[in-house]
Amino acid sequence: MSQEGYNVTPWEARGKIDYDKLIQEFGVERLSEPLLARINTLAGGLHPLLRRGFFFAHRDLSLVLDDYEAGRGFFLYTGRAPSKAPMHIAHIVPFIATRWLQHSFGVNTYIEIPDEEKFLAKKVDSLEEVEPYIRQDILNIAALGFDENKTFIFRDSEYIGKMYRPAVLVARHINLSTARAVFGFDNETSIGLIFYPALQIVPTLFENRRPLIPCGIDQDPYFRLQRDIAPRLNRYKTAELLSKLAWGLTGPESKMSASEPETAIMLNDPPEVVKKKIMNAFTGGRATVEEQRKLGGVPEVCTVFHWYSLLFEEDDKKLEERYWACKTGKLLCGECKAELVKRINHFLALHNEKVKDVEKKVSKYMYDGKLAQEMWNWEFRP
Repeated sequence: MSQEGYNVTPWEARGKIDYDKLIQEFGVERLSEPLLARINTLAGGLHPLLRRGFFFAHRDLSLVLDDYEAGRGFFLYTGRAPSKAPMHIAHIVPFIATRWLQHSFGVNTYIEIPDEEKFLAKKVDSLEEVEPYIRQDILNIAALGFDENKTFIFRDSEYIGKMYRPAVLVARHINLSTARAVFGFDNETSIGLIFYPALQIVPTLFENRRPLIPCGIDQDPYFRLQRDIAPRLNRYKTAELLSKLAWGLTGPESKMSASEPETAIMLNDPPEVVKKKIMNAFTGGRATVEEQRKLGGVPEVCTVFHWYSLLFEEDDKKLEERYWACKTGKLLCGECKAELVKRINHFLALHNEKVKDVEKKVSKYMYDGKLAQEMWNWEFRP
């Protein structure tokens, strides 16, 4: 969708996004307090990403909870399209939420690695460009703590033998005019990318239960299409739990991008690089210490505070204290940044130790675990 001042598609997001307008344009529902209270009761708590409104909208989440209460269950599906660079911390936010949902509800989780997407979208020049990063992406995802027997991680190019037939059945129900309207395809779009949404929809058919997709709202168009055609394939319409888009380090209208290193903390950044990037990050601070003490900062536009709220301060009370310390000028940007550097480097050190550990059992997620073995024998039967 393109509006004046910003643009949101599954392949691009730029400008200052008006999420209220997106809710209306996409026809999704705001995540209400009663619905959050229901999740809290069933899951025994709420993840900070839910409590703090980063996940802010949904489709049919109440039906997912109905299914769970009735014993019908549901399943989770998300993914990551490898690029020509390593993953950064914004990439793992939806996976952290997905892992929490898996653990809280004990459900199967399917993680697609569409290793062809960036090539079809003309974001890379060859399929070989993404190849060096695919295994590391898979390890980074698995290291977040997914259940090895309830998680299936698969590459499109490797699993295509199982996906192609259902993708053809899906594609038969999507005409070009609908695809153009939903995705904004034009005369420069490759025909591969026009077919690609059919492959994205296939994992929603893996089980005859309702799928729940935790993802950024920019990915919603795929699943709007799925909801139109699922009944014709005797499957449930996809439910979604939709997030805002995480900020880059250069301001609230920026997005983390590996092609612009100053915007992103990469998962393999060494401590000194993390320090340099955070110390140069955009804040809501004033020009001088004196002004900051007198007028206070503006945490609402501060990328440093944004990342505290997303991943690096679990305690709501402490986050609120940090907010007011900034607003009243008691906390200076240098102090706030220095503490975030420590927290990010601690997180990355732990994460990279987990990556080493998961290397020994990554085949469980892809081939040998209980769910993975079942999926290598899967056949779609409408």
